[in-house]
Amino acid sequence: MPFIPIGDENPRILIDKPMVTWTIIGLCVGAFLFQLSLDPVGERRIALAFGLIPAVLTGAADLRPDLAVIPSWLTIVTSMFLHGGFGHLISNMLFLGIFGDNVEDAMGHRRFVLFYVVCGAAAALTHVVIAPGMTTPMIGASGAISGILGAYLILHPKAWVTFLVFVFPFTLPAWILLGGWFVIQFLSALGGGGGVAWWAHVGGFVAGMLLVARFRHHTVPLGGGGRQPKGVRLKRRRPPPAGGRQGPWG
Repeated sequence: MPFIPIGDENPRILIDKPMVTWTIIGLCVGAFLFQLSLDPVGERRIALAFGLIPAVLTGAADLRPDLAVIPSWLTIVTSMFLHGGFGHLISNMLFLGIFGDNVEDAMGHRRFVLFYVVCGAAAALTHVVIAPGMTTPMIGASGAISGILGAYLILHPKAWVTFLVFVFPFTLPAWILLGGWFVIQFLSALGGGGGVAWWAHVGGFVAGMLLVARFRHHTVPLGGGGRQPKGVRLKRRRPPPAGGRQGPWG
């Protein structure tokens, strides 16, 4: 990633706790800790068995029987929870934690789960279309997170985001920051190389931009976000009625 986000000025309005975002982070961290518990051979086997291999998904190649433990199509999902190192994991989880909660806030918990998986699948399939014969496994949550970034750009283009370039903090509107991020991903995809599935980032981001209007709650406007005006109180969730059950939208 060309920069590391460290916070945004965009409070949640409709949900108190981004439970889905926190759960995904927990699953990714748990999977990574399991990977660390293995020797190098075991780590490689996990990547081959549960990572997305385009050539296997398209039928151009086959895994050894001892590695083909799940259907190849299911690796579209399992690959989202594996990571290749501390830097890979931390970078992805920072992006997810900072941008994911507001997108979950706009969609509600259940819709956000589906949105995350669909964007991750779109990212994975974009990678497969571009490199159908590749035998190197693709792992990481960045494709699905790219979808979250695309959704955040449409939902909150004016929100202010603080990020680090090396050790220097900067604050910019989301439309500049995320727009610049997408341009970098697209140009990197055109250049290729680097061992990064750039086209997956591009595909996930575009999917998030296109799908967010369909997944957001109908009361959530597009294009909002930004600093809270002075003297204006945020509308918070009302308590549930006595004896009633509170849903994700209060």
